[in-house]
Amino acid sequence: MEELTFERANFELEGIVAKLESGTLSMEEALKAFERGQELIKFCFSSLDKAKGKLTEIKESLGKLTEE
Repeated sequence: MEELTFERANFELEGIVAKLESGTLSMEEALKAFERGQELIKFCFSSLDKAKGKLTEIKESLGKLTEE
């Protein structure tokens, strides 16, 4: 199984939204899709938080370099 990336999670989320909006899923399928969507959203937010942390570190490092 391939590693989940932000891009893959976002793509899968778009598919889930389309399926849910279509109204063609059974109640059970819709609930499973919704639960998977929640997992993907948590993953995406976590990925964004990590990226934000890295950007903050880089910004701080650059700030220190320009002060010297």
